[in-house]
Amino acid sequence: MQPAFDPRPWGTLDLSAIYPNHKSNERIGEAWLTGDDCMVANGPLAKRSLAELSKEFGPSLVGTSARDPQRFPLLLKFLFPEEKLSVQVHPDDATAQRFGEPWGKTECWYVAHAKPGSQIALGLKPGVTVAQFEQSIHENRAEELLNWINVYQGEMIYVAGGTVHTLGPGSVIVETQQQSDTTYRLYDYGRGRPLHLERGLASVKERTAAGKVIRPAPVPINGGKSWRSAMIAAPYFTLDLFELKEPQEFSTVVEMGKAEMGKTESAKTSAQILVAVEGCGFVEAQGCDPVTLAKGDAVVIPAALGAFQVRPQWVIEFLMASVPSGVVAEPATRM
Repeated sequence: MQPAFDPRPWGTLDLSAIYPNHKSNERIGEAWLTGDDCMVANGPLAKRSLAELSKEFGPSLVGTSARDPQRFPLLLKFLFPEEKLSVQVHPDDATAQRFGEPWGKTECWYVAHAKPGSQIALGLKPGVTVAQFEQSIHENRAEELLNWINVYQGEMIYVAGGTVHTLGPGSVIVETQQQSDTTYRLYDYGRGRPLHLERGLASVKERTAAGKVIRPAPVPINGGKSWRSAMIAAPYFTLDLFELKEPQEFSTVVEMGKAEMGKTESAKTSAQILVAVEGCGFVEAQGCDPVTLAKGDAVVIPAALGAFQVRPQWVIEFLMASVPSGVVAEPATRM
């Protein structure tokens, strides 16, 4: 995929943590990797968008586990906050549908880098009501009622729909979310951008499952030379983190959810999205030219491809995201 760099007032001129060769005179806040309008960078489908290709190829691209067979299911992007983002909320599915949207926006954040003291705000402080939070917005003190927590490199944070949230400066985040850009800005520190209080406050939940994901220890593969860490399994996405020092085989077939265990129907498939956060390697599949996967790159594996391999050039660390099969509960979290 070709990264799409998006200027934001809270962004940065220095993308060297992920894109050392990218120079910009604008403050870049986000690098979109798999949005509807994101373009393929190589091969016979180069310069075509994921939205166009999803409509043309359907489940062959997105897989049979996606809710909409003609829309790419997951949006992944890097975030580069140098200042605080606006305080915002995304609706859950039920609220979004009341507003005429096809679905809401639940997301998760992998902390790729974090300077000492980096913080995020996740949810309201215990005991704070939506009415109290609305009053604090009008009194220009909304930050006081948010639940601020420190974040560290390697953590995964779950942000359920309906969770008030913002990012502080100092971190680089890989965000994975439902394919939606429905965002309601609740508070913006007087930067002059419009707010969306009616729909935003209607979307806010006083309590959600958001928090730092409690996950198992990394599992060695290939005799301990490489490892896999299950970062998150949630209703809309699963993410694993791999560090490979030897070639490793993968598949676009996804594991069955609990609701499907014991059924005899064929296994479901999902497009696999690989995002490199360190190192370099190659993605290979039978009958296809190898594709380079280096830090900052995203590679989409069409669901119909089946088997593929990642071959590190010395060592590579990457996230792999997909859509789960069947019903998956929200992850266990802590604040």
